[in-house]
Amino acid sequence: MNQYVIAIDQGTTSSRAIIFDHSGTIVSSGQMEHEQIFPQAGWVEHDPAEIWNNTREVIASALSKANLTRHDIAAVGITNQRETAVVWDKTTGEAVYNAIVWQDTRTQDIVDELAKDGGPERFKQKVGLPLATYFSGTKIKWILDNVDGARAKAEAGDLVFGNTDAWVLWNLTGGVDGGVHVTDVTNASRTLFMDLETLSWDEEILGIFGVPLSMMPAIKSSSEVYGTVHTSQLLREVPVAGILGDQQAATFGQAAFQAGEAKNTYGTGCFLIFNTGEEIVHSKNGLLTTVGYKLGDAATHYALEGSIAVTGSLIQWLRDNLGMISSAPEVETLAAAVKDNGGVYIVPAFSGLFAPYWRSDARGTIVGLTRFVNKNHIA
Repeated sequence: MNQYVIAIDQGTTSSRAIIFDHSGTIVSSGQMEHEQIFPQAGWVEHDPAEIWNNTREVIASALSKANLTRHDIAAVGITNQRETAVVWDKTTGEAVYNAIVWQDTRTQDIVDELAKDGGPERFKQKVGLPLATYFSGTKIKWILDNVDGARAKAEAGDLVFGNTDAWVLWNLTGGVDGGVHVTDVTNASRTLFMDLETLSWDEEILGIFGVPLSMMPAIKSSSEVYGTVHTSQLLREVPVAGILGDQQAATFGQAAFQAGEAKNTYGTGCFLIFNTGEEIVHSKNGLLTTVGYKLGDAATHYALEGSIAVTGSLIQWLRDNLGMISSAPEVETLAAAVKDNGGVYIVPAFSGLFAPYWRSDARGTIVGLTRFVNKNHIA
């Protein structure tokens, strides 16, 4: 009996597959980290092929640990790092460039150019977002403008775009052999291209960015059957029945279903989402207006969001870049060795400052250093 579901969590640092039983209890999981690629200052990339390969591996791992087969699985759901943009050739299945990650700031010149007419809030009334390097739209434009042959292929209808939810779904459901090119409303609301009222792509904004409508995935609700798995024998014919951007998924998972309910996530970054119900609320204080969730044909729930790009990933930086620690838990040990921070403060603006400032030109800093300070104070 198919009494289990698999959640695929395609995150910023790793991909996971988690199997739940009917009561919501975790039965097993698989997890694999993928490489963080930093070609130059401010650039952050992932290899889309590695993400897809890892997704298959973690599915196999989770099924094996639980001693389950596809016949035990009722459905697959996908949650994902939002805004990270993949552009691929639908005839070959290969990405034309690495995935440009949500933390990447290379598109600041594009943002500045677009903001000359109307300022950084030029499109905010329609899409709920300011012009910023954070969102997918500027990343797509950068790929089309800078990858040889990409624009010609896009205009010929050969290239398609997706955040990593759409990339994983397309590959799961067949890839070049009939893969479903779909995203959900929560991911679409992170592109700069979706009208929050109509839940459709805004062709005027796409035209301003120079992005062909043919590249864009169909926008669906967060809960419906998008297609069935075809490329993985382990899950063949299992329906894919849910997609939510990771922060919206966390909000839903915390049962913040109604207006006035909120959650805060501390992960790679920090994200506070406040459910505004069926009302689109535009912030005057630097918050984002986004889609919270939409279940099938039911009314759309919207949200306000405060985003900080770097929180948990600061620990990764201390480990990988500075060599100050060898594992994340060591931070707590170091910090516990002193009574306070010794006057040291870190502003981890590695990807600029997000809410409420939206300053992509900001950079990280450590202040308050004296000869008294040691690594315990920094931790």
